[in-house]
This record gives sequence, structure tokens and C-alpha cells, in this order.
Amino acid sequence: MPAPDAYRLKQAKGLDRRRRGLPLPARLLLVLALAGLGGAVFLTAGGGIGTLAGALSTSVSGFFDKIVATPEPSASEVLAADAPVVATPSEPYTNLTTVDLKITVPVVTVGNPLARLRIYLTLEGQEPAVIAEVPIGSTVRMIVPVELTPGRNDFHATIAEAGVESEPSPIVTFILDTDPPKIVLTSPKDGGTVNRPTAVLVGTTQPRTTLLARNSTNGQSFSGVAGTDGTFSLALPLEPGANAITISGRDPAGNMGELALTVVRGSGKLTATLTSSAYRIATSSLPVSLQLSVLVIDPDGQPITGAAITFTLTVPGIPPVSKDTVTGGDGRATFSTTLPKGVTVGNGIATVFVTTTDYGTTSAAKTINVVK
Repeated sequence: MPAPDAYRLKQAKGLDRRRRGLPLPARLLLVLALAGLGGAVFLTAGGGIGTLAGALSTSVSGFFDKIVATPEPSASEVLAADAPVVATPSEPYTNLTTVDLKITVPVVTVGNPLARLRIYLTLEGQEPAVIAEVPIGSTVRMIVPVELTPGRNDFHATIAEAGVESEPSPIVTFILDTDPPKIVLTSPKDGGTVNRPTAVLVGTTQPRTTLLARNSTNGQSFSGVAGTDGTFSLALPLEPGANAITISGRDPAGNMGELALTVVRGSGKLTATLTSSAYRIATSSLPVSLQLSVLVIDPDGQPITGAAITFTLTVPGIPPVSKDTVTGGDGRATFSTTLPKGVTVGNGIATVFVTTTDYGTTSAAKTINVVK
């Protein structure tokens, strides 16, 4: 076979370079066109050339449109935002009918025109109800004023957008209380007598009420706070005779209550009664045991527990002897000692010195005679 001439080889190489230089979409279109041309030759005799041409045109056009079309994004799903946070008040009790809820919203919701802050109120025995729905502001901090119903008011908040709602915030409670605290005094009674320099005012009121007792007779005052059970105890100095006393109280909600009474300071005194097992001792009976005893009574005639006692016994012929002790539940204390041989004839003395926390001090003495 004769070798191809140089011109034909050059044409073939040029065609090959042109094929390699076509972009991929153009190559695909060329393949489809050649396939369609072959089909047209086959179908010409049967009259199907029109159908094939239409189908080929539709296929090529659709294929080309898919290649050059700009992709369209699908609609994005709305996700629930994080829960907002409602600030807990420093004091849940209030006498104000309107309060401000201080709320922090998630950063992603700030400036979103579709997002809403939804406020719920739950009253005792009722289901939560929506009381407000406000647009999200331009910062994460929001203040929403709400009205209170007497008693307990539980609030929580959510973020709502396009029918999707976040988890609820933790519950925050306000308690609307407009009633003044009632002050009930257990002791002393109005017009009662206290035989001591200080009256201890004992009673009950609303728990955590701040109290102030004032004696207008001497200008003295004393403050305190009722316990979580409502009990209180206030010590107020008295003047001799009648004392006009006022107890005022402010409850946690800010309401004020007051109680007025009169207390009379009596003339009763702290007393100590000293006794001895013997007041006359003969030297011929020595050695002999001796017991001293004291009874301590408060100004109201009640025995005092825990009073500090110092007994001292001084008799001729021996050094003084002493003992420190305290009174028991019956207000009594005792001291026992032995008088040895060597005690001489003469007058001795037994003394007791009493110190109390509430009533000051007192003392008592008894003479002990030593004879032959």
C-alpha cells in the first residue's frame, strides 16, 4: 500500500488538534449531533425524521440549560433560638402593682425583625398565659414592664419566630403584698410592770420584717429583724414609772405597721438571800463542817439561773476561805468547808457577792460567832 502524502497527514493532525482543543460541553453537543444525524438517516424512509428532530432539539436544549443555569438555593429551615434569661429580683416581695422584667436575649436574635420576645404569666392554680409579645430590640438587654396580681406571680419568657418557639427561661417570681405587717406582742402586756432596768419585747409579725422599738420617755431605741418564723425579741431600756413605747415594722414588700403600748418599771430589786448551817460555833467542837447557801431572785421574783457567785468566809485564827460558783436552775448555790482546830474565839463573817447579766450585782452577809 502506498504511503499517505504529506498534505493528508497534515490535515489529519490539524483536525486532531482541533478536537483536543474543544471544551467538554461542546464535545458533548457534537456527540449528540452526530448521533442525531445517524438516526435521521435511519428514520428518513419511515417519516420519523420530524419526531426525532423535535426530540433531539428538546434534549439538547434541556441539557444546555442545565449546564449554564445558575443554581437556586432551597428554602432554609428556621431553628429555635436559645432561651432568654429573666433577671431574678433581689427581693421578690413588693407593694408596687407594676414592675420591670429585665431580660437578656440571645445575640443571634438582636435586630431580627421576625423574632419576638414572648412573656408568660402563671398565677396560683392557673395555667401559663401569654401577657405580652414584643419585637427584639437592638441590644441583648430588654426591659418589659408587667402588671402584678395580688399574691404570687410567676414569669417566664421565650423567643418566637415563624411559628417556632425556644425553650422557656427559668421562672422568676414576684409577690404583690400591699397589707401592713401585723405586730403581736407576747410580753410584756400593755400596761404591765417590769421590775428591771430593761424590758424585753417578745412577739411575732411577718417573717423578715425590720423592726424598731422606741421608748419616747427616755429617747432610747432598739432595732432588729423578725426571724423566718416571724418571731422577734427586742431589749429596750426603761425609766422609773410609765414608759410610752412604739414598735414599728417594715415588711419585705415595704409596707409599714405599728404597735403602741405602755410599760411600767417597778421598784423590784435583784436580791440574794444568804444562809448558814450554823451561826454559833464552839471551839470545843472543832473541827466542824459549815455550809453556806444563797438564793438569787430577779426583780420580778423569779429565781435566776447562771448568776456568778463568790462565797467568802472569814473567822478569827485562820486565813479567809472563798469559792466561786454559779446558781442552778432553782437560783441556788452552796459552799461547804471545814473549820479546823486553831479557830479562835471572836466574831467572823460570811459574805456572798452576786453578778448577773441582766440585773447587775448584789451582795449579802451573815455573822458567824465563835465561842469557847
